[in-house]
Amino acid sequence: MIKKVAIQGVKGSFHHIVSQHYFDETILVDECMTFDAVIDSVLNGKSDAAIMAIENSIAGSIIPNYALIDTHDLYIVGEHYLDIQHHLMAWPDQTIEDIKEVYSHPMALLQCKVFFKQYPHIKLIEDIDTAQVAQRIQNNKTRNIAAIASRMASQLFDLEILCESIQTIKHNETRFFVVKTKNSEIPENKINKASIKFELEHKRGSLAAILNVLSDCKLNLTKIQSLPKIETPWKYAFFVDITFESYKDYDKAKSILKIMTQDFKVLGEYKNARL
Repeated sequence: MIKKVAIQGVKGSFHHIVSQHYFDETILVDECMTFDAVIDSVLNGKSDAAIMAIENSIAGSIIPNYALIDTHDLYIVGEHYLDIQHHLMAWPDQTIEDIKEVYSHPMALLQCKVFFKQYPHIKLIEDIDTAQVAQRIQNNKTRNIAAIASRMASQLFDLEILCESIQTIKHNETRFFVVKTKNSEIPENKINKASIKFELEHKRGSLAAILNVLSDCKLNLTKIQSLPKIETPWKYAFFVDITFESYKDYDKAKSILKIMTQDFKVLGEYKNARL
């Protein structure tokens, strides 16, 4: 039974919101400032599971997190999609004209870049976490500085929202993985999505052959991401997400891919959160 999960950030962060949505509001969280610390929390048994952002509909894949999951042999047991709404918030009784600097996570700043073009007097500064900036403003009662964070963060830290939903693309989603050190307990008939990893030889048509296998076995490829192998220059590992209706079809494809690829690995078998 999962009683505590590791999250990147503090309470009020988007990882914290996901923990409440995926589990419930009573779940305990270990607040970690980096994803490396998140991984350590799980590996050391401090937390039963971890929540990790893996891709965003605006900014794309968070590639280092794929490497962390793979390197530490963690297992993906679930996924969750969260609608990300970024709000500009500050200590009460200020206007946006009073704000001189905005601190937030690099990903949040990137997603809100267009908004700040109309406010050239504001300096954008990268920080470790969205909600932690909001917490710091409250602790120090700081004026002339704002945070980009969730509505929950503004409520937790008594900040005033100056502008709502400032992200460039209003429909802004982030996909999160729930990972553990061991395989999921989900029964086969509930599994309809998998994340796998493999490597291929440098020869013509090698990737096309793999895609044909997936198609022949009635699997739908929903994502493919290449990641360079640091120890072998110009060689790549492929991280692939697939969905399916029948576990038998997936099992058949898996047995074929083990033969056709190198270093084949199942990163996780879980329930498709899109259904």
